[in-house]
Amino acid sequence: MIRYAAMEAEPVVDPGAPMVAKNLVARFETDPDVIASVLPRPLEPDEPQVRVTFAQVDMPGADEPLGAGTFAVRCRHGDLVGFYDLLMIMNREAAVVGGRETFGEPKKLGDAFVAREGSTAHASMGRMGVTLAEVHADIVEVLDPQPYNERLAFYFKFLLDPAGGRFDGDPELVHVTRGQEDLVRLRLDGELVLRESRFDPISEVPVRRMLDMVYTESHQTQRGAIVGHVPAEWVWPFRHQRYDGMIARLQPA
Repeated sequence: MIRYAAMEAEPVVDPGAPMVAKNLVARFETDPDVIASVLPRPLEPDEPQVRVTFAQVDMPGADEPLGAGTFAVRCRHGDLVGFYDLLMIMNREAAVVGGRETFGEPKKLGDAFVAREGSTAHASMGRMGVTLAEVHADIVEVLDPQPYNERLAFYFKFLLDPAGGRFDGDPELVHVTRGQEDLVRLRLDGELVLRESRFDPISEVPVRRMLDMVYTESHQTQRGAIVGHVPAEWVWPFRHQRYDGMIARLQPA
């Protein structure tokens, strides 16, 4: 058997299949002009909020849980309100490749974890030798689990042209709908720490006021759809949000 030879079609895994996830979510208010500065068109600012998520997800068919972290800003596409991720960290290469190639997610390989221990909860995410975001919190209230609800995320799916200097076509705008039904929901009181990094400068987004911090254990689903194309010139100035080398060249002297 030559494994590089053509292979028979494998069963398709439903991207909307339920997953069991442990999440720690911290939301904070930041400056409106900061949100506006990081959004490619046609995304527009909404309330100046940032959502930092640490997760451990039991993926369908996977042997071990997926560690994940995201740093996202609230925005809107037309009348639809959602989030635009500036950073997504995954602890497995398969999750990075699948997310980038299928949904256009700005995923990078790193480390992320969330843990509940007695009356406390801890979480962190990092890469390239830097713990980028970290939470240490006390559990202060047991909340009623939220029923099934959905939230939107917006992504741009593109590839760089091998000739250089452009994309190989106009980027596709992808809407991803994430559903969540809580099993456990806890209110936390703690501190969110953002650290400086040469490659992932999330600490440049100022924390003006913490809004809330919660820990959940939930069933989650995800499904995505391409909703259209956008002109390449709208997204090209923001391509460095995805690539380490470009971010490093923007490092202040």
